[in-house]
Amino acid sequence: MCGVRIAHFCDSHPGRSDGVATSVAATVGLLRAAGHDVQVYQPAPLLRGRAEPCGVRSVPVPLRNIRVGLPHFSGMRPVPHIVHVHTPGPVGIGGLRYARAHEVPVVMTWHTDLLAYSAHFMEIQLGAAHAAQRLELGWTMRDYLRLARSGNERRAQLVRLGQEFMDRTAVVIAPSAKTAAGLAEFERLPPVWTVPTSIQLADCPVGRAELRRSLRIPQSAPVVLAVGRATKEKDPGLLLSAFARLLRRLPTARLVMVGVKQNRFNVIRIARQNGVAHALRLIRPVPHSRMAAYYGMADVLAFASTTDTQGLVMIEAEAAGLPVVLADAALAERPNQKSMRLSSAPDADSFAAALGRVLTDPQLHREVAEAGRAAADSYSSQHYLGHLLAAYDFARARTAETTTVRAQ
Repeated sequence: MCGVRIAHFCDSHPGRSDGVATSVAATVGLLRAAGHDVQVYQPAPLLRGRAEPCGVRSVPVPLRNIRVGLPHFSGMRPVPHIVHVHTPGPVGIGGLRYARAHEVPVVMTWHTDLLAYSAHFMEIQLGAAHAAQRLELGWTMRDYLRLARSGNERRAQLVRLGQEFMDRTAVVIAPSAKTAAGLAEFERLPPVWTVPTSIQLADCPVGRAELRRSLRIPQSAPVVLAVGRATKEKDPGLLLSAFARLLRRLPTARLVMVGVKQNRFNVIRIARQNGVAHALRLIRPVPHSRMAAYYGMADVLAFASTTDTQGLVMIEAEAAGLPVVLADAALAERPNQKSMRLSSAPDADSFAAALGRVLTDPQLHREVAEAGRAAADSYSSQHYLGHLLAAYDFARARTAETTTVRAQ
């Protein structure tokens, strides 16, 4: 497939420390390097201060690293061959509306488990109400009120909204087998392609010893690394409780949490309650180009979240040769491999025991690291790009076939 025009729509602004923004940046970079015409619509400052010409005017949400887009896409020229929607926020909904108005096939990547996140973030319900209004679904006041009620009523209403997304999509991309299985909750589904994102780590000149010195960590200390937000849906409480148990076994161990901007005071409070504050290093988000140094400095990556759809940091860690231990068995399957990641039950005792095994058993540490690196090597960026372009080609063919049938 040559010379494809793709318009990407994403509500995570460029540079935001989350998997969606990272995945979109990697995807766009690969597509452009392969010679495709790519437009990226993401939130930008209200006065369009960003260099990206397709930046969407937006306003920041106070005390949150989020910007709410104010999209307007009617004048897009030339019309893209594919609309790729990454998020169901205002920008993503704008992409769906544009695609329907111009009869452009939609590929949607289901990056975020909105049903799981709705228990933690009120903005999921607000965003769902906005989406229903913008998509002109004809909801009644009772429908909107269901979003405010926790439990089965809210979930059923969110599933109903998600079904509307599916009905407007030619192909849905699931970034993991776990995500693909979760989509079965919808009554009607377009073809589902499981296509994990491939991330390339840039070389970083900072070495293991130098970074440890800067963090005041002894060179011989076992280091547990956690990467990403420490907000409640990522379960920092489980991570810190497990580390407290690990510390009783390995008193010199240190926990380095990279990417912690929101919820810092709560993390410190939980660390103090667990008696591990002295062994904790909190690092604010760092440029992606520096992440290789943190993976190289650590001895194991701890992944405590059970709400993620993919866990890009696990793919990055494995590519860097760092063993991974996760508390979500549903994400244990590696891309393009039959081998499984080392996982535990999502409780502090089990998670701590699994981390301890990797840190105290050199042979297991080596085996887990080698299996992860082999998986990363077998699923290259070119593999990912090939699967993505095939999905685009399939979406275009499927939409053309549907249009022909309707015309007859």
